[in-house]
Amino acid sequence: MRHNKHRHVLGVKTAHRSALLANLASSLIFHNRIETTLSKAKALRPFIERIITLAKKAHLSDDAALGVHYRRQALAKLRSKEAVRILFNEKAEEFADRNGGYTRIYKIGKRIGDAADMAIIELIEAGDEGYTKPKAKKSSKKSPAKASAAKEPENKVEAEEVVTEVVEEAVVEEAPVEEKAEAKAPKKKAPAKKATPKKAEAKKEAAPKKAAKEDTKED
Repeated sequence: MRHNKHRHVLGVKTAHRSALLANLASSLIFHNRIETTLSKAKALRPFIERIITLAKKAHLSDDAALGVHYRRQALAKLRSKEAVRILFNEKAEEFADRNGGYTRIYKIGKRIGDAADMAIIELIEAGDEGYTKPKAKKSSKKSPAKASAAKEPENKVEAEEVVTEVVEEAVVEEAPVEEKAEAKAPKKKAPAKKATPKKAEAKKEAAPKKAAKEDTKED
């Protein structure tokens, strides 16, 4: 079943579509770059790349009969002997070292009138390396965040050293001051406790009572 196989129909019948793609492919071979609608450019890309693959196989093959076979297959699709001759004799060598990806499409906006999406499709040159981005060089300078993070431990160590030095100096300065103060200050004697008159009188009164008790015990 041919379910989901209607790609790049272009709104025309099969005969019309094959003739259209043959004309577009021939123009691309002659001029290396053509301008068309985006949908036609996307339909042309797989069509022309299969034909370029036939030309590359014929170029790399040592069998002359096989080369003729590839030429006839390409002629059946392109329908132009001049386009086949240019492709097989002149351009096939350029694609010998490239494994696919022989064309490139650029979008160029919309067409005035019907607002159709337009594009340019071109053949890639042999020495084209594509759009590979160059590797960014690693800068020797550290980012400010990393630099500050690296400096923080050093600053902390320095701060701790300064604090310890200040504390040691303060201890050394305070020690002689305390010794001098102790040497100068005379020792004070604790005042003798004096008996209050009330307590003295109570003791005098209690003495004869104790003596009288002792006498009664003896009797």
